[in-house]
Amino acid sequence: MVMRDDTLPIIDAHHHFWDLARNPHPWLRDDPPIPFRYGDYSPLRGRNFLPEDYDEVSAGHRVVATVTMEGEWDPSDPLGEARWMAALTHSTGRPAAHVAQAWLDRDDAETVLAATAAIPLVRGIRHKPRAAPSPDRVERGAAGGMGDPRWRAGFALLARYGLHFELQAPWWHLDEALDLIAAYPDVPIVLNHTGLPAERSAEGLAGWRAALRRFAAAPRIAVKISGLGLRGRPWRLEDNRGIIRETIEIVGPSRCMFASNFPVDALCGSFDTIYAGFKAATADLSHDDRLALFHDNAVRVYRLALPQGGHLT
Repeated sequence: MVMRDDTLPIIDAHHHFWDLARNPHPWLRDDPPIPFRYGDYSPLRGRNFLPEDYDEVSAGHRVVATVTMEGEWDPSDPLGEARWMAALTHSTGRPAAHVAQAWLDRDDAETVLAATAAIPLVRGIRHKPRAAPSPDRVERGAAGGMGDPRWRAGFALLARYGLHFELQAPWWHLDEALDLIAAYPDVPIVLNHTGLPAERSAEGLAGWRAALRRFAAAPRIAVKISGLGLRGRPWRLEDNRGIIRETIEIVGPSRCMFASNFPVDALCGSFDTIYAGFKAATADLSHDDRLALFHDNAVRVYRLALPQGGHLT
């Protein structure tokens, strides 16, 4: 069976909503701006991104459900974003699931996790661990990193509250993630943004590829193919096709998901450019594999309710 691209059901597994007049996102409101992997992000600081905005940019693709990711809400209000997102779902029907913010190395980590898990929309949490700027500067056990005992103590609580972990870290920290998996095998990990293969030299790609192969050997992992933009250049299929296909080959089509990372990746390309690229890069795969990548894997990972008939519509 061949499914036309315009009928392919999509669950966007990673994007953001924010209302700049109401939401306390310091990085989008305060000065000076923070250093950012895509460079100048001033366009993000000037406009809201809400369900009606998402509908506008995604028109032309059959998006049937979406999953929102925490957007660096003010950590002094650790439950605020998840509660706001739940209210948004109540009023608009979107998102279908949310990944919340929780700071695993804070004294209130367990209190926050318990309260977060009580919000039905929430499926997992993200706390970006401290990251080294390059592979040769990794410090195992550094404060705020995946080897930090305080950070690991918070991570260990996730299984108790039925939450998975969303990992955003460059590929040179994936071996630390493997240590976490070995120590806490009951906590699934979803790797964000393909392990951030931003450095596309032969050496950089070889390092990313080897790290991803080691990570893919672990149980209970998934990878989001997203966040592939390169600083200072537009999103192009010729830049990203190899990353997309190698990720699917290494991790397997049953454990990968596509995501827009909008509106952040609007700094690199339009929603249509990015999703048309995902579709073109997988055009020769089987119907079942494409359905898994664009839809079914996200249903499983984010525990989305399916209506009679088998697909979200």
